[in-house]
Amino acid sequence: MAAAMGVGRFLYTPVLPYMEEALGLPKDEAGLIASANYLGYLLGALAAAKSLLPGSRRAWFLLALLVSAATTAAMGLVDSLTPFLILRFLGGLASAFVLVFSSALILERLAAAGRPQLSAVHFGGVGTGIALSALMVWWLGANGAGWRELWFGGAVLTLLALLLCWRAVPSAPEAPPPPKGAGGLSRALRALILAYGLFGFGYVITATFLSTLVREEIAVEGAGALVWAVVGLTAAPSVAFWAWLARRLGADRAFSLACLVEAAGVALSVVAGGLPGLVLSAVLLGGTFMGITALGLIHARQLSSGDPRRSLALMTAAFGLGQMIGPVFAGYLYSLQGDFTAATLTATGLLLVAALLLRRS
Repeated sequence: MAAAMGVGRFLYTPVLPYMEEALGLPKDEAGLIASANYLGYLLGALAAAKSLLPGSRRAWFLLALLVSAATTAAMGLVDSLTPFLILRFLGGLASAFVLVFSSALILERLAAAGRPQLSAVHFGGVGTGIALSALMVWWLGANGAGWRELWFGGAVLTLLALLLCWRAVPSAPEAPPPPKGAGGLSRALRALILAYGLFGFGYVITATFLSTLVREEIAVEGAGALVWAVVGLTAAPSVAFWAWLARRLGADRAFSLACLVEAAGVALSVVAGGLPGLVLSAVLLGGTFMGITALGLIHARQLSSGDPRRSLALMTAAFGLGQMIGPVFAGYLYSLQGDFTAATLTATGLLLVAALLLRRS
């Protein structure tokens, strides 16, 4: 999770300012590149959820992690829009496969061991990867590395993770497919799916352009990477916190509260000037986005009748659509207005709507 999601999916955020400076990359193209990755993630998650893929889950998991390393490295070998789009799309596919198959393996074994609470450690890997890769970008950038070397560094981190996973995740018998069941979508589940899509749009603009916002606000080399590291450091323990809160308030109320907190963090990225406001924005974003991701999927399983894969696929589709539209929307508005204020405040409003939907469902 740290390698495929924290690095393979989110390394683009701290590297983006370096690419913009060296390549003159406009904001609308930067948003398009981000959206290509999210499109790959959407399609990959839906494909990985099918039971028709041949071979073991472990084989798919390790192969996808290798593809994630390869596409990350290849980003440092090209310098034009079309190959960037293709590589980020393939990287998104790979990250989704790693998420689905590693979660299936790990969560199944935790359940068999009677320790399902450790799932927070698994999902916390995303924040760990964000923090490690951001600190890597800061250190390499401070020592004169260019944007190409930053992508190569991310690939090295992913290959190291692949070697560790090869040894740490042994083969095991495949689990039987879940029983099939019929049933429509309840009103509460429909509201959750819509809220999850709004959350996908709501978090992704800040998650994509936060390092760029920092560089535009603070002319200090590496500041964007360090602020992005704050997102990772707060994301790592956040899943455990929100899971704990959900057990006390209910998953719907915890989801709603997390959306409210995240809305405040997203708004702060453009409303509060200076480094303190941006750091606080990073804390609130990091402290909620993985928690909301996990809470949404947990609550969808609770609301499903029969085989939950249909509900989870719809959740994935809604989330993927939202986060795919967000960067393109933000890049387009930036090209018209010269800043991210309108796009970010739109995202803030949609997060507030998501919170309201769960309070009323």
